[in-house]
Amino acid sequence: MRRRQASQDARRAREFETFVAGAAGRLLHAATLLTAEARDDNPRARALLTASLAHTYATWDRLRGEDPYDRARQQLAIRYARGAWHRYRGHSGLLERLAPQERLILVLRMYEGVAEEQTAALLGLPVERVRAICARAISLLLHPPRGPAPKATGPDPAAQRGPAAQPRTGPEAGADAGAAMNGGSTRTEAAPS
Repeated sequence: MRRRQASQDARRAREFETFVAGAAGRLLHAATLLTAEARDDNPRARALLTASLAHTYATWDRLRGEDPYDRARQQLAIRYARGAWHRYRGHSGLLERLAPQERLILVLRMYEGVAEEQTAALLGLPVERVRAICARAISLLLHPPRGPAPKATGPDPAAQRGPAAQPRTGPEAGADAGAAMNGGSTRTEAAPS
């Protein structure tokens, strides 16, 4: 009995090693996209991948014909969605401007090629919501928002000076604009004849 168990454990280990050799690179890239880290510096992505592969290995005998890649990808998505993997804000990747849910759906749909229905079932969302989030994420990547407007450092100076300092309209405004352009003088000099 003991010999048979050892044989099964060795077989399982060989199968899993073969799986990891073929799938770890793609899964690591997916994890790196999720965590929005740089490819060469991705400790959170590696930790996320390690946790999902550990779970896949623990349930290896229960796969029963199920694709191990799907199981590992599912664990990757679940652990990312539920964990603290996305709370770190020192991201430097292309997907950094996306919210964690947008990033997760975009990676599953566009990089991994998971169907909308499967993505919705995995995340517990309606299909329409997955479709809308994916479209919004793609739009944000294709048309990034412009930088934020400069923030005022204090209260509005014109409001503090009172009504006399408020901008003028009408003919007085034209004189003020001309004064600013002529170095402060509001009178116009006659052109030499």
